[in-house]
Amino acid sequence: MTVDAGTARGRVVTLPARPEPIRVSADETAVIVIDMQNAYASPGGYLDLAGFDIGGAAAVIAQSAKVLETARAAGITVVYFQNGWDRDYVEAGGPGSPNWHKSNALKTMRARPELDGKLLARGGWDYELVEALKPAPTDIVLPKPRYSGFFNSQLDSVLRSRGIRNLVFIGIATNVCVESTLRDGFMLEYFGIMLEDATHQAGPEFLQQATVFNVEKFFGWVSTVADFCGTFGQIGEE
Repeated sequence: MTVDAGTARGRVVTLPARPEPIRVSADETAVIVIDMQNAYASPGGYLDLAGFDIGGAAAVIAQSAKVLETARAAGITVVYFQNGWDRDYVEAGGPGSPNWHKSNALKTMRARPELDGKLLARGGWDYELVEALKPAPTDIVLPKPRYSGFFNSQLDSVLRSRGIRNLVFIGIATNVCVESTLRDGFMLEYFGIMLEDATHQAGPEFLQQATVFNVEKFFGWVSTVADFCGTFGQIGEE
């Protein structure tokens, strides 16, 4: 069985995925790049300083570069997210916000005052996208103040204005920002596809497996970089 993602426009392909292949239109598809910032993928960034293993980040960068090259060649919309807040952290919320209590970046800065103002502050090195994945002039870059890319952002309006219904997710962290954005997209009637080998979890490996399970069974589809590039690469060659 193949799922048809309501394809109404041209350049339709069938992407191998689990639990079943999915037919999508390249014109209705966007690649969503989640938080590929120094904070999440570079030594000395927030995740590293907070004690998380970032050993898988280099592979995600390399795999993401392949996806982005294929997407751009095929004329697929690319949307980057940058997670973080203003330099005074007003947007992060105060003690009355659960984000103030649960954000590991904010907790790390409270535990290590010498880092205050350095983690996920807009304009700083930590906030910047990694050099290897700099956006192309045609790409869209959006700020993101919470885990989900749909929260208090322009994402939904940007996608709907372009007739986009299918979202291909890559980035970090699988179990936090990737999954929460994909889940919110599901509630808004977007078809979410996660490329499991272009994502990496924050925490133990079982968290990656848990998100893969949740996406495959409940919220979307799971595919791979090879299948994405092999499928959409044919469009880029036309």
